[in-house]
Amino acid sequence: MPAFNYTAIDKQGNEITGSIEGDTDKHVRSILREKNLLPLSIKEIKKESEDKIRINFKQNSLSNSDLTYFTRQLATLIKSGIPIDEALIAINDQNDKQHIKNIILTIHSKIMEGYTLSDSFCDFPKSFPLIYTTTIAAGEKSGNLSLILEKLADFTESRQKLQQQIKNALIYPSALVITALLVIAFMLAYVVPKVVYIFENFDQQLPLLTRIMITSSDFLLDNWLYIIIFAVMLVFLCRNLIKNEETKNKYHDILLRIPIFGQLIKNMNSARFLQTLSILASSGVPILESLRISSNVVTNLPMKKAIEKTAIQVSEGESISKSLSQSRLFPPMMIHMIGSGENSGRLEEMLDRATANQEQEVENTISTLLGIMQPMTVIIMASVVLLIVLAILLPIFEINNLIT
Repeated sequence: MPAFNYTAIDKQGNEITGSIEGDTDKHVRSILREKNLLPLSIKEIKKESEDKIRINFKQNSLSNSDLTYFTRQLATLIKSGIPIDEALIAINDQNDKQHIKNIILTIHSKIMEGYTLSDSFCDFPKSFPLIYTTTIAAGEKSGNLSLILEKLADFTESRQKLQQQIKNALIYPSALVITALLVIAFMLAYVVPKVVYIFENFDQQLPLLTRIMITSSDFLLDNWLYIIIFAVMLVFLCRNLIKNEETKNKYHDILLRIPIFGQLIKNMNSARFLQTLSILASSGVPILESLRISSNVVTNLPMKKAIEKTAIQVSEGESISKSLSQSRLFPPMMIHMIGSGENSGRLEEMLDRATANQEQEVENTISTLLGIMQPMTVIIMASVVLLIVLAILLPIFEINNLIT
């Protein structure tokens, strides 16, 4: 069935645009009139244009920041009493990115055809994750869509904030390491060869440190291309090995055992899990389904399997806190707060508190890790540079001693 772009006027006199499927333009006009819309113009979408739009949707999806901004706008407009279709058009008019406008207009078109908001979002799984569509569906069923959207907006903002904190924390150490490696490579490749010729006319054995440095410099200059190829192949091999579930599980288990860094991984995944479980549970999604969906946001495989096992045990009558505690992978405070919520019948409230507490733990762990990494990185890199400088200066000192 061909698709048509249309421009129409609704009961309030607002001009709306969208796309709809129909046999002919007359059929489309009758569909629009049944929806109490007055058609102004109807134009068939050519097959080539449809293919381009599909390709555009596949290549362009909503980023985390785009999704956060869109959710907050939609929540604010619907809370103000604006119908969903009008809210979507308003958001579309305020957006400058064409691929986002295409997604919003397509969702609007689905709404006008009678689909629910959650069903419309399901057409774009890369833009709207499962937790998003499931939460929206729960809000539509309960009749509290505006409240659910508010919570979902808070959730997306909190998740983006957590991701941004981690990215920001890695910027300085990464820049420091890269700069130090470039300095070391420059000294070995350019400085050392120009200094070596000074010692060539002296019939004296050079210090061990100097000989090691010269050998390293020659190796780097003679084999730099092979080093790059080997590094690329090593990265490619490691990525392929990690694709194997058994190898990936062992690798993730090793990461959890690394001091401080392993604690950061535990805290980050626990925070993601609690954020998701909290928003789903407070939206009216059944706890078993909430646990299964929440496991999908956990990136560490042993922790993910522990949550999946918890869902099975809860379905058999076990409590969430007791099931999670058996894995010994989740923070004790988090387990305690969930258990307290289960015992008092205020699980949703305690999940919110546990989420806030876990986010604070992530911030504290990042601060601790940075506090250790930054000076350690400086000391290690400075030590390497010092060794290179000493390797250059030691034979010079010996030459001076011979001359004197």
